[in-house]
Amino acid sequence: MTKMRLQRALARAGVTSRRKAEDLIRAGRVRVDGVVATIGATVEPEQQRITVDGRAVRPAAMVWYALNKPLGFVVSRGDPEGRRTVFELLPKVPGLTYVGRLDVMTSGLLLFTTDGTAAHRLTHPRFAVERTYWLRAHGRTVEQVRKALSARPVVEGRAVEIREQRVRAAGGSVEIELTLAEGRYRIVRRLAEVLGLKVEWLHRVSYGPVRLGKLAEGAWRTLTPKEIAAIGTIHEPA
Repeated sequence: MTKMRLQRALARAGVTSRRKAEDLIRAGRVRVDGVVATIGATVEPEQQRITVDGRAVRPAAMVWYALNKPLGFVVSRGDPEGRRTVFELLPKVPGLTYVGRLDVMTSGLLLFTTDGTAAHRLTHPRFAVERTYWLRAHGRTVEQVRKALSARPVVEGRAVEIREQRVRAAGGSVEIELTLAEGRYRIVRRLAEVLGLKVEWLHRVSYGPVRLGKLAEGAWRTLTPKEIAAIGTIHEPA
């Protein structure tokens, strides 16, 4: 079951915005299981009957999207600098939120959902969900990079949770496939800086059980039932 604030449930169902939903609740126009609702109430939309002015509110179906984020797009609803945002590339779905961020100059897999509980599970550090990145950088040799990654590099006083690494030469640069069990802010770029590397490009190819595959740049797809079920089985490490 997914509990959420009543105003969020109303917004997700497409009734109105969260702010206007609060006005409806204050006016006594919203009932939950026949009882007049109050601000601060939490509900389980799939299990409880919610009405506005006597009309039943149908709970919104859970939505999951995978997007191949292009360079230059901001992971935000809006941008004060006028840059394009990832939401311009997706269907307009009430309550849709992104799962983890990618900075404006990083491309690749970005997940979106209306399932707040699952989004929390995918992003909270205690669940240690793996993310895989490809990057090209220069400034160190292949052997130097392999040795540094094997020595558990530290970023801001904490060792980076590296699960897998592959490093190969690419002309005068190195290409690295890196799987991390954490998602600290700009962690791959900060790790590269600690290693003395200059990043040329950075691309995320998987997040938890979801892989980017051959999804075209700027395109999105709906997650498969198998992928959604796999997200539902994520639990804290023993």
